[in-house]
Amino acid sequence: MAKMNASFLELKKSYLFIEIGKRIREYIASHPDNKIIRMGIGDVTQPLVPVVVEAMKKAADEMGVKETFHGYEDSGMGYDFLREAVSGYYKKNGVEISPDEILISDGAKSDCGNIGDIFDSSTVVLVTDPAYPVYVDSSVMGGKKVIYANSDESNGFAAMPDKNVHADMIWLCSPNNPTGSAYTKEQLKEWVDYAIENDAIIIYDSAYEAFISDPDIPRSIFAVPEARRCAVEICSLSKTAGFTGTRCGYTVIPKELMLKTPTGEDISFMQLWCRRQGSKFNGVSYPVQRAAEAVFSPEGQAQTKKVIESYMANAKVMAETFDSLGIKYTGGKNSPYIWFKCPFGMGSWEFFDKLLNEAEVVGTPGEGFGKNGDGWFRLTAFNTLENTKEAMERFKKLFK
Repeated sequence: MAKMNASFLELKKSYLFIEIGKRIREYIASHPDNKIIRMGIGDVTQPLVPVVVEAMKKAADEMGVKETFHGYEDSGMGYDFLREAVSGYYKKNGVEISPDEILISDGAKSDCGNIGDIFDSSTVVLVTDPAYPVYVDSSVMGGKKVIYANSDESNGFAAMPDKNVHADMIWLCSPNNPTGSAYTKEQLKEWVDYAIENDAIIIYDSAYEAFISDPDIPRSIFAVPEARRCAVEICSLSKTAGFTGTRCGYTVIPKELMLKTPTGEDISFMQLWCRRQGSKFNGVSYPVQRAAEAVFSPEGQAQTKKVIESYMANAKVMAETFDSLGIKYTGGKNSPYIWFKCPFGMGSWEFFDKLLNEAEVVGTPGEGFGKNGDGWFRLTAFNTLENTKEAMERFKKLFK
């Protein structure tokens, strides 16, 4: 009989968001007419902006004409027009990235989950705790050893490297999901120095970079020049431009970035990743890439900025509510997430049930993101202003 990958037995029994969905369905079955406000799963609620929709429609029309039909994209790295648009976006933010260092993907989660494939199973993976579950789960599936850097109340949920601990692969996310904290350039420099000293590779998830408003917070790890020697950056248009149902993102791999072969020679990280993708991935559709290109146009940037501002207006309402209630939290600025300490000394799943049953508001238990999330809770700003205000009024009544 065929045998399973035994590493899957090391995974937690239930994926966080599956358990949340189960509890919501059970509550709705008992209260079918009640209004639940969902502020848990970080899915956007606003539609694609007009310029993106028009670009996708035009590209779809091209697919129906023989002369402009597109099948497989030749390089497997993405169309030049989109890679050049992404490169231009980096340049506007003060970072030089060549188009041929950019690979188009179907979203950050895929590349985050798959990039560990090109690392040896003996790799020691460092994850900040709490963290987005895919970092840990994909590492465990690959049979790798996972160690943790503690993000907690004492350091503002922004873990820093311990020079006495060695890691080969490092996961960083800024602005962070779930905590909403964001690293300064000086803090990122410490992580880059640590990675270089340990011959490690940083996998930097910048899915929420478009929400940064503070000029002291970098939008890319490549704002630290030495990061080209030790970092890969993965980004997505899911939250930036509402592509959660459309699927498009990009990964940046500097030309000089290397891994070691079993015999100690250097080998191009880009070469290995392209080989992996060539075998397991057929790219992103032409209409979606044209839609993504429109995001980076002047009109697209203006339209998506308005949507982001609407989400951040929700975050402001949430932050003001927690300020008035005296509840400790991070996020709400530079991030669409509020990460707060559960009241009444409750555990995070205990508070999840109280919030659902007594206020009919859904959030995300911090415990699902790691041990340092126990006793903490995440709410998202991905909703309407009306729903956000109503949810916060329900919060106030609950705390009274």
